[in-house]
Amino acid sequence: MESPVRYAKSGGVYIAYRTFGEGPRDIVLVPGSVSHVELYWELPTNAYILKRLSSFARVIVFDKRGQGLSDRVAELTLEERITDVRAVMDAAGSERATIYGWSEGGSMSLMFAATYPERTTSVVLYGSYPSVKASREVYAEFLDTLEKHWGEGVLVGLTAPSRREDEAFVQWFGRLERAVASPGGIVALMRANYEIDVRHLLPSIHVPTLILHRKGDFLVPVGAGRHLAKHIPGAKYVELPGADHLLQALDQELLDVLLDEIEEFITGTRRRPEPDRVLATVMFVDIVGSTLRAAELGDHRWLALLQNYHAVVQGEVSAFRGREVNTAGDGFVAAFDGPARAVRCAHSVRDRVRPLGVDVRIGLHTGECELLGDRLGGIALHIGARIASAAGAGEVLVSSTVRELVAGSGLRFTDRGMHDLKGVPGEWHLFATE
Repeated sequence: MESPVRYAKSGGVYIAYRTFGEGPRDIVLVPGSVSHVELYWELPTNAYILKRLSSFARVIVFDKRGQGLSDRVAELTLEERITDVRAVMDAAGSERATIYGWSEGGSMSLMFAATYPERTTSVVLYGSYPSVKASREVYAEFLDTLEKHWGEGVLVGLTAPSRREDEAFVQWFGRLERAVASPGGIVALMRANYEIDVRHLLPSIHVPTLILHRKGDFLVPVGAGRHLAKHIPGAKYVELPGADHLLQALDQELLDVLLDEIEEFITGTRRRPEPDRVLATVMFVDIVGSTLRAAELGDHRWLALLQNYHAVVQGEVSAFRGREVNTAGDGFVAAFDGPARAVRCAHSVRDRVRPLGVDVRIGLHTGECELLGDRLGGIALHIGARIASAAGAGEVLVSSTVRELVAGSGLRFTDRGMHDLKGVPGEWHLFATE
């Protein structure tokens, strides 16, 4: 999914964009509160979204003015922002496109469709709203939280309850926040958003429209999605289960449901590709007490420690013929084609990072994984992550599957009993390796 960053000029403002795929139709993705045309699409969930969409369309992504790799500017009106969408389409050679906006990108998408119906094939909205209805006091409190904690992954806490305790995800999102905008920049954008109200435009939307919303959306109440569906002529409305607002927090099954709906709406058919699958042993590593340690060391020393830590883990994974799957904050995911080598690598990683002054917890599981380009996906990864969460400081914890597959290897195990793994059906028998 490599694609160069290019720039469209909108008035005097440069807007960064990229294109993916070569399908017979175009989709323009209009982002929510955060956009970064490089970092945002590195997350496996986002990369998978691109892979699915680009299987039947050319996908155009861009950074909103004031964010990511686009120019930092003070002018953030809705009119200027939809002009940026048009400038990106012109630069990419797109005459007409499906405009797909999520969260705050929904109002931009609707304004664009009403203003430029001749450039709009259809509209897709996820978790969107026509206006911010919060009281000024509530919204001021929200902005105060953003300003004080921006760059710490604050949006995860505010929008994705299921991922709040996922330290690696929170740290990755904090990195994204820092790359997207400064605290002052994001607050300026959010203040501008408070003034947006496109309710009066809804009857003027005369292109096919699909609205997707989660029933328990923690940030944007489901009533907002229902209001859009009620007032946009002929809109199709699909309600999904769950409370997380962030797209990145959707599990694989629900993400595929969402993408199936979008594909069928745009093309008239669902043709979810059969995933390539491979048996692999996945290893999850993270630092115990990383948040407290980062606070103790300060940003500069913590970054230096993380760099040394990653170098050690990467070296050990390579030495044991594994491959890096993903890195986010202090979290590290690797895959191996042999479970015994994976366990021995875990032991070596644990022992070699201790001189750095850190303890890690490690979880391993063997199962079928989906090949998503150079990434892996599927339930096996979720199981491995949950096993790691159940491990103690300095502990290497494995599933019974791993233990059974390495019989005769000389590795020794201690029974840790049955465990419920969050989000994974059934009870799981876990063992610590010695």
